[in-house]
Formats: sequence, C-alpha cells, structure tokens
Amino acid sequence: MNARLLGVALVLAAARPATAVAQVERLAGRVDDATRAAVAAVVDSAREAGVPAEPLVNKALEGASKGADGARIVAAVHALAGDLGRARSALGPGASPAELVAGGAAVRAGVRGAVLEELRARYPRESLMVPLAVMADLVARGVPADTAARSVLVLMREGVRDAELVAFRQSVERDIALGAPAGGAAAVRLDGALPGTTSTTPAAPRKP
Repeated sequence: MNARLLGVALVLAAARPATAVAQVERLAGRVDDATRAAVAAVVDSAREAGVPAEPLVNKALEGASKGADGARIVAAVHALAGDLGRARSALGPGASPAELVAGGAAVRAGVRGAVLEELRARYPRESLMVPLAVMADLVARGVPADTAARSVLVLMREGVRDAELVAFRQSVERDIALGAPAGGAAAVRLDGALPGTTSTTPAAPRKP
C-alpha cells in the first residue's frame, strides 16, 4: 500500500499515546504562536469527539516542513479532524489511532461511512487498518470509490488476509501503470484474487 500512509499507521499502532498538551508542544519553534494556538484549539475540540491528537499535530508539522502559511496549516488540520471524526463515528469508540488514520483517508477519498460501519460490524475484533488503507490507495489511483470498497469487502468475506490485500492493490496499480482503466483493472484482479480462481491476466490497456 501507499508507503507513507502505511508508515504513519504503523507508527501510531506501535507508539504509546502522549497527552494532547505534549503533542501540541511539538509545534514549539516550528510554527508561530497564533498558528500553534489555533491548532491547539482544533486538537482540543477533536479530542472531545474521541479523535487522537497525534495525527493532527503531525499534519501541522508536515505543513510547516513544506513552508505552508499558518492559515493553510490550520485549515488542513481542521479538515483532517473532520475526516478522523467521521471515521470514528463509523468505526466506533474502540477504533485505534491507526484505524482512524486509514479510515480518515478512505473517507476523504470518497468511501462511504456505511462501508466503514459494515467492516466494523463484520470484523469487530480485527484491525481494519490495512483494508481501509487499501481502499484509500485504490481510489487515489483512480479506482471508483464504490468499486474499491466492494473489492476489499468481497476479498475479506472470502478470507483474504492483509498481505493478500496489499498484493491485490499492487497488482491493480501495476495494471493501471500499464494503461488499463482503473475500474477495469480492479474488477479483473478481483476475479483473479478470489479463492478457486487462477487468472492473472491484467485488464486490457486503454487504447490511445
């Protein structure tokens, strides 16, 4: 899957949670005082809704490292807080920070909240980080959101595990890179990935 998204999620899955105050203190010297105060206000509001502080502060630090101005940083943090909040509403209060990051990316990509709710209902005790990240990555490569969601849901119902979901996403991306229509590539690879099938033929490339 997308290396950056997976890396962020894995770090969040392994790290011990720090207080929101400690997280916001990481912005000291990286942004101006007004921006820091505005980010802190977003973090406080998000925490009341059950959204962890770390992804929000990381978003602010990312903006600072890219030279974004304060207004853009605060807007980006606010947008992420909304995505994470919607993911939490769909995934429930027990969702891990890593699941929320992946779920927020899926929501922003266009995956419906009902899909996240269905995943949680079907797999209440399993981490959904990888399935959600795969959905988000597929949509980012041009696969329609409903097609990406259906593909992952079907594969999971068939017992496909995380490593196989990642392999499925990689196969779809390779086909797209070769010129196949994104939705068609996902459909063909879904057929080939289902247990009992052997097809590995890529989708037909798009004609010039």
